[in-house]
Amino acid sequence: MEPSAQQVVDALPDGVVLAGPDQRVEMVSAVAARMLGIDATATVGQPLADVLLLRDTEGCRWFDAHRPYDGLATRTGVPEQSWTLPDGSEVLVAARIHRPATDRPVDRVAISIRSGRGRARLDRERSDLVATVAHELRSPLTGVKGFVQAMLNRWDKLSDEQKKLMLTTVHSDSDRLSRLIAELLDVARIDTGRLQLHPRPTDVAVLAGRVVDSVGSATSRSVELVTADELPRVFADPDKLTQVLTNLVENAVRHGDGLVRVSLEHDAGGSGRSAYVVVTVDDQGEGIAEALRRQVFTKFWKHGARGGSGLGLYIVGGLTRAHGGEVLIDDAPGGGARVVVRWPVEDHRVSGSRPAGRPS
Repeated sequence: MEPSAQQVVDALPDGVVLAGPDQRVEMVSAVAARMLGIDATATVGQPLADVLLLRDTEGCRWFDAHRPYDGLATRTGVPEQSWTLPDGSEVLVAARIHRPATDRPVDRVAISIRSGRGRARLDRERSDLVATVAHELRSPLTGVKGFVQAMLNRWDKLSDEQKKLMLTTVHSDSDRLSRLIAELLDVARIDTGRLQLHPRPTDVAVLAGRVVDSVGSATSRSVELVTADELPRVFADPDKLTQVLTNLVENAVRHGDGLVRVSLEHDAGGSGRSAYVVVTVDDQGEGIAEALRRQVFTKFWKHGARGGSGLGLYIVGGLTRAHGGEVLIDDAPGGGARVVVRWPVEDHRVSGSRPAGRPS
């Protein structure tokens, strides 16, 4: 049996209101009725202006603002706009105006209503992004500007050691700016599914050694690497894997305490299970409460007062999953946080991250 028109509109995710040539309601979907706080059956035959209880911030009704049955004969719809329901919540409303011909009157108006929560969430994320970028850029830019200005004003009075110190600081702050920009670009690519990977068999032990040496040389904390014998190569984009390892170790140094240990082990799989190289990063800090572990890999998540952009672990999760790997958080033995990344030995990439033109 074919579904009725009412069943079809009730199955749609957005609310729908249909009105006929007499400006009276012909059909209201279940979603629209719930949003408007009305009885879908009882409102059939009532004036559209009385049923569509939507107002703007100044109290003007949607029907009075747009008058869909009047106006130019070439008008075919009303673009999506933000309106307010009787309960005060925001909805996004658009309309389609139907005429049999341009010289004929309107014979049907179809209105769609959808929740504004998605747009509100997107607006919040954009605001968070602007706030994060402004905050993270301000400090290094201030340092660069200050030291450059000092050197310009006092070049002849500064010793070579003072000049070298200032230039070293400018170089460090420039690296920080470049890193933040790269993180933001990666976040955008992960969000849009346009992440480009160039994977090949990669020695994770070599990359981990370089990361541990680099991060360890920039901190007074102890950072050590423990590697199992005869680790297989993993299938990875070396640059992306290096970024994951760097973010993990720097996160442990920044937010943890005591020794940071990076361990590499081989999970050979078997019995239908795939093989992985397991990267484990432990610290001796306070750890991460179990209730917060799902939030750690979201954008702009921060905990504590030790700074950071809030993007590092989000990128870790995105890059790891793009390669077909897994990442989770646990408790380190004796306290502290443990982050475990399982990186596949074979090609397990998700389809959205494959470079265009390459076979799957």
